[in-house]
Amino acid sequence: MTQLVSAGSLPAPTLIAAAGDRAAYRFLEFFAAQIRNPHTRRAYAKAVGAFCSWLEARGLSSIAAVGSIHIAAYVEELGRRHAAPTVKQHLAAIRRLLDWLAAGGVLPFNPASAVRGPKHVVRRGKTAVLAPEEARQLLDSIDVSVPVGLRDRALIGLMLFTFARIGAATAMRVEDVYVQSRRLWVRLHEKGGKAVDLPCHHSLEAYLHAYLDSTGIQADDEGPLFRTIGRGTGRLTRTPLPAANAYAMVRRRAEAAGIATKIGNHTFRATGITAYLKNGGTLERAAAIAHHASTRTTQLYDRRDDAVNLDEIERIRI
Repeated sequence: MTQLVSAGSLPAPTLIAAAGDRAAYRFLEFFAAQIRNPHTRRAYAKAVGAFCSWLEARGLSSIAAVGSIHIAAYVEELGRRHAAPTVKQHLAAIRRLLDWLAAGGVLPFNPASAVRGPKHVVRRGKTAVLAPEEARQLLDSIDVSVPVGLRDRALIGLMLFTFARIGAATAMRVEDVYVQSRRLWVRLHEKGGKAVDLPCHHSLEAYLHAYLDSTGIQADDEGPLFRTIGRGTGRLTRTPLPAANAYAMVRRRAEAAGIATKIGNHTFRATGITAYLKNGGTLERAAAIAHHASTRTTQLYDRRDDAVNLDEIERIRI
C-alpha cells in the first residue's frame, strides 16, 4: 500500500503514512477521486502539506494525534502571516481532508469541525476593470495581420463578450465554435464540468471568423481553439495556450496599448459584466451568462458605483 501511495502523483506526507496503510490510501483517494478541479487540488495539496510540516515541526508523529487545539493554533499563526481568504482556504482543505479520513475510519471524528476560521466579508471585488473606451483601445491596438494578433484579439474578445473564465477559454476546441440559426455560437466548459452555450456578440463573431479563416485551423475540430505560437515560425502549433501565457500576453498587450491599469485575464470578465449591467442588463441574467451559482458573486464584478464614487469625490473643491 505504501508503494501505491508513493507511486502516485501526490505521495502521502510522513504524518499521514504513520497512521497506517488505510490513512495513506484515504489520503491519495481524497486528492485523486474527491477533488476533480486541478486548481483546487493543487491549492489543497499545498495547504495540507504546509499543515503537516507544521505539525511535524512541533513533535507530532501521526495525524491520529491531531486535535482541535492544534488546528486552532495553526489557524491563529497562519492569520498573522496571511490574509483571511488564504487562511479560510487552508482551513477548508484541512477540514475536508480530516473529514474524509474520519469517514474512512482513520480518525474517530473530524477535529477541524470545531475550529472557526477568520471572518471575511467581501462586498466589492478587487479585480481591475477597464472602461469601455479602454477595452476598445486595447482591441483596436492589436496587429491582426499576423496569426498571433488574430488569436489574441479573439481570446480577449471571447472573455469580454461571454464573461468566460480563462480556464474555460483555453480549454475550448475548434468544434466549440459553431453555427446555429445562422449565428455563431460558442460552447464553454465551465466549473463543475458544465457546458455553457452562448450566442456570439457581433464583434466576437467577426473576431472568431477572422481568426479561424485566416489561420486555417477551422477544419481541425478536435484541436485546441487557442494555441501557442511556434518559436521562430510565427505559426500556430497544436499545443493549447496555457493560462499563464495568456496572462503574460494580456499584460504585454495592455502595456503596448498604453493602458496603465494593471489588468489580468479576469479583468475582461469583470469589464464585460459591468458594461452589460450599465446598458440595462439584469443581475440575474449576468449571473446566468457568467455561470455564477449566486448573484452575490456577480455583484463582486459590478463596478457601476465606481463612477458615482468618483463624482462624489470631485465635489471636494478646495
